[in-house]
Amino acid sequence: MTQRRAILSGSTFEERIGYARAVVDGDRVHVSGTTGFDYTTMTISDDVVEQAEQCLRNIGAALAEAGCGFADVVRVRYMLPDRADFEPCWPVLRRCFGDVRPAATMLECGLADPRMRIEIEVDARLPQAS
Repeated sequence: MTQRRAILSGSTFEERIGYARAVVDGDRVHVSGTTGFDYTTMTISDDVVEQAEQCLRNIGAALAEAGCGFADVVRVRYMLPDRADFEPCWPVLRRCFGDVRPAATMLECGLADPRMRIEIEVDARLPQAS
């Protein structure tokens, strides 16, 4: 039987909407679309690069709780309301994914809150136990 475990970040969105920051399902980790909110203060920067950095901190915390890290990411999806905001984020994204080279997609789309300028979703695999 496959084990399934929910990981919560404390974001008020998780409670209000009814989802988990991440779900571990067997050896797979699915991290929900994650925005640049600092979940401890529920604040968000106006700067897209700072939002990307916070997204990655939030995702990194979920991956660590699951038992893996950015090196285990196999898929990443970037969602932005304005595609012109994507390129300024590249150096930040490259720091986490440049050596990993996961499959990636960028979508230009509306996000749930107009303050959100980037949302990132990842899928990872847990490292094999030795």
